[in-house]
Amino acid sequence: MPSTSSHPKLDALEQAARGKGRLSVAVAYPCSTDALAAALAAYQEGIIEPILVGPRRRIEACAAELKASLDGLRLVDADDDPVLSSRAAVALVSAGEAKSLMKGSQHTDELLGAVVSREANLRTSRRMSHVFWFDCPAYHKPLMITDAVVNIQPGLKEKVDILANAVDFAHRIGFEAPKVAILSSVETVNPDLQSSMDAAALTKMADRGQIAGAIVDGPLAFDNAISAQSARTKKIASAVAGDPDLLVVPNLDVGNILYKSFIYMGGGECAGVVLGAKVPVILTSRADSRRARIASCALARLSLS
Repeated sequence: MPSTSSHPKLDALEQAARGKGRLSVAVAYPCSTDALAAALAAYQEGIIEPILVGPRRRIEACAAELKASLDGLRLVDADDDPVLSSRAAVALVSAGEAKSLMKGSQHTDELLGAVVSREANLRTSRRMSHVFWFDCPAYHKPLMITDAVVNIQPGLKEKVDILANAVDFAHRIGFEAPKVAILSSVETVNPDLQSSMDAAALTKMADRGQIAGAIVDGPLAFDNAISAQSARTKKIASAVAGDPDLLVVPNLDVGNILYKSFIYMGGGECAGVVLGAKVPVILTSRADSRRARIASCALARLSLS
């Protein structure tokens, strides 16, 4: 029977995650009702097994405000300091007691600072980056964007890691050879427009096997990346145009605006994780819907299957 949900692709994502069993997640400093509710919602949906790390008094006060029970959940009492609680959560991951990390009510840089610390031993050779996964009603399949959260103004060297992180991630969640559009404001190479130069370099690197496992094309403007008709009108011959799985944006400003456009104007729902560490890092925002928070946990679960 056809799905009656407005986001059937997201339904399928969550169902696939449930089928893998619960993911053990260290939830760092869940000291606001929003942060705690996000973890509890994913637990109630059967996707994660949260370990709540932070000051017991504040976490229990948030639970009382939510009228939620913490019975059966592990709570690791830590200092009432977002940095120290983040370090305690990261230590659980480093020790193998949790397989992923989830942001609570601290600032993102406080959590990621703990992740990249030398003691954590969670760094890899690659730069960390973020990927969003979208169910957009106007698009015919799931669509990802990278990087709209972590890297502000990446150069070509950073974009190589951003792309490699996303391609590896796409493979893990079921994309055999993801189609990747490297975005710019134009579809031709312009020496005066750095984003077009970077896109051309990334495309050629993929052609030469320096970035493997994906079909990469760029520069592509958003219209001809997402619309085959637009590409035909502009006489662009591309295996990616009109059918990308992943959009690589030139900088954080573009990615942030594009992601919020998908949500607030396009009726989309999304999930997102930070890549490039030894485990996925689940970031949620106070502005995220309950659905987006659950879906982010589902995405992390599938990335480790």
